This record gives sequence, C-alpha cells and structure tokens, in this order.
Amino acid sequence: MIELTNIARVYGKGESATSALRGVSLAVEAGAFVRIVGTSGSGKTTLLNVIGGLDSTYTGTAIVDGRDMRAMADREMSRFRNETVGFVFQHFHLLEHLDARRNVALADFFAAREIVDPLRRAEDVLERVGLADKLGSRPSQLSGGQKQRVAVARALFRRPRLILADEPTGNLDTRTSGQIIRLLESLNRDDGLTVVVVTHEAPLFRNATQTFRLEDGRIAGTDAE
Repeated sequence: MIELTNIARVYGKGESATSALRGVSLAVEAGAFVRIVGTSGSGKTTLLNVIGGLDSTYTGTAIVDGRDMRAMADREMSRFRNETVGFVFQHFHLLEHLDARRNVALADFFAAREIVDPLRRAEDVLERVGLADKLGSRPSQLSGGQKQRVAVARALFRRPRLILADEPTGNLDTRTSGQIIRLLESLNRDDGLTVVVVTHEAPLFRNATQTFRLEDGRIAGTDAE
C-alpha cells in the first residue's frame, strides 16, 4: 500500500533551511493499522502529507496504492486524493451553517465523479460512525467527539482505501479519545481500510500493527519505546 524510499523534505533555503525529513524509508502493507509517533517537530505531519499527496516538494520516492506520487499530474493527483485517501485532522474543519449530513456530503462537491445520491451516502456513513440520530445537527449542537465522528464520516464518503489521521484525538478528553480510537480500529478491522495515525499519544493506540518512531526527521525505531 505504502512504500517510501529515502524521503527528504527541506523547508526554506540557505541558512534558514530546515530539514523536516531526512532520508525516511518505510513500507506498509494494505490492511495495516500504523501509528507514527514522535515529539513535536519530529516530522510526523510532514510525513503524513507526503503519503497523502498534500506535499510534493521532496526528494526520494513515494509509492502509495501502486502510484508514484510525484509522477501524477495535478488533476490526477486531485482525483487520487478524493477517491483513494480519506483525511482526518486534529481540528474538525466543519462548516457551522451546515448540518452533519451536509458537512459530509460536501466532499462530493470537490470530486471529479459525483455520487448519484450524496445525501443518502452521507446518511450511510454517519450511521457507520454511530451518528444516525445526528443527521440534522449542526456543529454547535455536537460534542467534540461527535464532531470528530462527522469528520471521520466525511473521510469515508468517497469509499477510500486509506485513512490518514493527524492527531485525531488531540482535542478530545480521554474517554472520547478512546471512542475515536475504537472507531478507527473498527474501520481497519471490519472494513479492511489501511489506517495511518500520527500521534504523540502512542499508548492510546496500543493495538496498532506497525509503529514508526520519528526523531529529528529520521526513523529512530519501529516501536513506541
């Protein structure tokens, strides 16, 4: 599913240049549940952006779902991100004037191929994440955990094969974090999705099948010790 070879990413130029990734190589098989751990500034989010096609200004080779990420034209890359990858972020990025169903269905607006009945599809994925009773609720009427579930439903809308989650529990309390973690685990276990989670809370994701620990932009280990 994911094969990175000698990935390096530098921000800035000259004396102000900062290396976010320094020769990162890793392999992830389809169906894995992966956690990427490390302290702030270790390169975790940059690595996730490379995998998801949000950052192409790097050296090395990134192959995701059989596609060379830098070999794709802009339109092809946009379609890849819309149809293969579902993104979940620390901040929910929901539109306050839209209810849960329409926040999820909004993903169809940016897609090259529209879903025949986007609101029905939104209802299906909201039911999948346990929010069948919140279809008409706006973000202001939802708890933090419910907002993150809406964000997960939005990531599932286009039936992706890969879920990339960047600190998905960062804004949640311990109990709610556990609910989101169990949801991601069920998507991996029951739906067969490959899930990659960036987190500084490694112990919470103890059921991950693979762990990569980053330090100063390098792979420093394959466990969370």
